[in-house]
Amino acid sequence: MQSLPTVVIIGRPNVGKSTLFNCLTRSRDALVAEIAGLTRDRQYGFGQVGGKKYIVIDTGGLIGNTSNSIENMMQEQVKKAIEEATIVLFLVDASAGLTVADEEIAQQIRQSSKPLLLVLNKSDKSNEYEALAEFSQLGFEEIVAISAVHRRGIISLSQQFCQWFAPQKDDEEDIDEDKIRVAIVGRPNAGKSTLVNCLLKEDRVLTSDMPGTTRDSITVDFSLEENAYQLIDTAGLRRKTKVHEKIEKFSAIKTIESIEQSQVSILMIDVIEGINDLDITLAAMIIDIGRALVIALNKWDALDADEKKAFKQEFSRRAEFLDFAQHIPISALRNQGMKPLFGAVQQAYASAFAQIATTDLNRILQSAVEHHSPPMVGGKRAKLRYAHIGGHNPPIIVIHGNSLSKLPRSYKRYLEGVFRRAFDLYGTPIQILFKAGENPFAGHKRSLSTRQQQKKRRLMKFVKNNKTKR
Repeated sequence: MQSLPTVVIIGRPNVGKSTLFNCLTRSRDALVAEIAGLTRDRQYGFGQVGGKKYIVIDTGGLIGNTSNSIENMMQEQVKKAIEEATIVLFLVDASAGLTVADEEIAQQIRQSSKPLLLVLNKSDKSNEYEALAEFSQLGFEEIVAISAVHRRGIISLSQQFCQWFAPQKDDEEDIDEDKIRVAIVGRPNAGKSTLVNCLLKEDRVLTSDMPGTTRDSITVDFSLEENAYQLIDTAGLRRKTKVHEKIEKFSAIKTIESIEQSQVSILMIDVIEGINDLDITLAAMIIDIGRALVIALNKWDALDADEKKAFKQEFSRRAEFLDFAQHIPISALRNQGMKPLFGAVQQAYASAFAQIATTDLNRILQSAVEHHSPPMVGGKRAKLRYAHIGGHNPPIIVIHGNSLSKLPRSYKRYLEGVFRRAFDLYGTPIQILFKAGENPFAGHKRSLSTRQQQKKRRLMKFVKNNKTKR
């Protein structure tokens, strides 16, 4: 599968990097995956323009030369991001003018051979031509003026940096429709590569007790009980404090790509280590991207009865939002639990691509509303009129009606649970979109026919005569 190009946004603090990041990812519904504890002050998202998809990375602010150890670490991470970038966007504040910090950052990134665009943000607050002249002193040929907060110039910027991307194949060319694409994700040393080797019955990928053995995503074909799969073994995501080697610098990008390209993701959890924040973050990332999910509780055979009970209690407490996904105890090393695991994969895949008739959907919606009416909001009760399927992987249910914008999230969760139980949509997230119907007569004055106008005049004359008599 073709790797997506990467756009890295750099610049000093408070120049609008995060605002630009949100603008660029809006075409992908502003998907933002915050990798908590993995990379310091860095956000990942997807963008798309003119059919070209890319990954956007918002980095921590650079401040030029500094003696602060934490700031030095952040700058080192930004340098590594530049090395992995397809193109770099150097964002500056046009309203503040050229600063010493901008010059120092320019000096640092000038040593890179990566394509670079100098982006003048907040150009609406300054004389654009004067700002262009001032920042041209940095010596960069490509300069674009924008206003991220007002979304001015964003499309032109996107079109300009997309010219640096290699031609992208249609995703359908790389997809074998007969195979379910399964991404295996998790922390380092959770047993991802061991699982792949166990399924293939050969040492297809390198395994070791040392975390971080897998450096890149590896794709292999696999069959089980006449069902064909395409397995994607990803590099384990590590906390920032444990990333030392330069070769591990951007495994997060490849993991996000793998989840995006998959149809079902298996989240491997090492039950001996227990569930931690990074497991929760990975699960949330999979749900945000919208992929079906199966949770593999690896090394389950190493726990005794009390430890299994304690793990289940902790898992329920910390991952209550994952109640829709099946939790399958396995042992990748001992080849235990493989059939139940891929039985869950099959169910999750079927749920993600479920074909639901509109009549059945509306029947369940009507029953749900009758059983539990929408709450009153602002003196009005929302009316849910009809629903239809708006997409698959994940299933998207579009509900039309009136006064839907103020419905509480609790009612949306209620509907999600009703649909999930009614159509057996377990193993996949569900997206519910509300669309309020517009009044077709809004803004239009009703016109009366000639007969109605005559009747109105007679009525007004009758009322006037009655008042005179009184």
